[in-house]
Amino acid sequence: MKPKENYSNRFRLTYGLAALAVGVTASGWGIAFAIMGAWPLVAMDVAVVFVAFLSLVLARRNQLSAALLFSQSAFLVIITTLCLIFDVPREAAPRVSHLFLLVLALLGYINYRREQSRPQLAIVALCVIAFVVFASSTAAPSFAQPIPETFQIYGSWVNTIVAVGLLCIGVYVMQLELARDLDKARAIKAALRNREFELFYQPQVDETGRLTGAEALLRWRRGDGTHVPPAEFIPTAEQAGLMPAIGEWVLTQACETLAAWRHDPATSGLKLAINVSADHFMKLDFVETVLDCLRTLEIDPALLKLELTESMMANDIDAISEKMRDLRTAGLFISLDDFGTGYSSLSHLRRLPVQEIKIDRSFVQDIVENRRNRVLLKSIFDMAHMLEFVVVAEGVETLEQLRLLRSFDCTAFQGYYFGRPVPLGEFQTRWTNDPVAPAALSA
Repeated sequence: MKPKENYSNRFRLTYGLAALAVGVTASGWGIAFAIMGAWPLVAMDVAVVFVAFLSLVLARRNQLSAALLFSQSAFLVIITTLCLIFDVPREAAPRVSHLFLLVLALLGYINYRREQSRPQLAIVALCVIAFVVFASSTAAPSFAQPIPETFQIYGSWVNTIVAVGLLCIGVYVMQLELARDLDKARAIKAALRNREFELFYQPQVDETGRLTGAEALLRWRRGDGTHVPPAEFIPTAEQAGLMPAIGEWVLTQACETLAAWRHDPATSGLKLAINVSADHFMKLDFVETVLDCLRTLEIDPALLKLELTESMMANDIDAISEKMRDLRTAGLFISLDDFGTGYSSLSHLRRLPVQEIKIDRSFVQDIVENRRNRVLLKSIFDMAHMLEFVVVAEGVETLEQLRLLRSFDCTAFQGYYFGRPVPLGEFQTRWTNDPVAPAALSA
């Protein structure tokens, strides 16, 4: 399932208005240059209008992340071309097109805070470097075709006003976004302090539909009873550095659940999986914290499953591998979550002491309709079986998906077809009375 893009409505609106303003300004200059027959400049303005229009289309289709990267990359090329060939500094009028590079850099920084990526960071760096070069130099290449002086004089005023205006808007939006994130972070801290978080439990079953364990999923129920979706607070918690504190709370709750299950024959052998964030896992005392919690509550380490996301592999792989080995030596079960969507590779799988991989739900969703997906998924299962990994198919929602996965010799499943995440009491009532999913019996 594609994650929801983490952009506020204010940011979306501002981006749309900025793209519209750039498009209108470029249209005006294009008409003026067409009247005077400066067709190369007309072509540049047409390119600007096209980029602005396509960016608006992408944004309206809820592809704002793609729109931002596309528009920044395209405008970086266009502005660099303008500065090299057309906007050549004169004694009567300075070069001003490079001011828009600061706007791009600011836009890129705001986007980087929302969704950190190397391409975005590279674009910001290139914009800053290009701005410094053009601001510090008056040299022009031999193939330059300077704008007519009269137009350049007027253009220096117009473009400076537009660039400074966009910069001011960008700074204002960034301030609002920072304030929004700060308010969210404070609310998350208060929720942790006021015990507004709770764990929901989703069943994990074997090929016969028999319950083998559950995944504990974090939920936030405000004091007024309203629920906050994880997609709305987890990114903020990650940016604010709150995931280690939340992760320790989840760990404690999960261990207490396992301690309670130990006294019931119907639940004493169930595994419980918890998600571990990269920040939490990389804490120096993470292994000691986990083992202390298990020892204090006298829990069999083999019953606690730690699910680590593939994105964690972007960190120090040697340090991660060492911690995994320590945890496995202590008896814990290590699972690689969202397999196929992140940074892992075959070399990582060879080096990491994982016992289980969870196939991301995006592979399972269209397995019935998409032949390529079926072939790819079959290859993943074959590889995993040869490497002696347990494979869990996540996001199973239909009987057809279940039958296909069984044909791949999949023996572990999780998804709405077997049960939705529910509070602990409801989970125990449902599964302790009958530990077999009726849906699986019809497959």
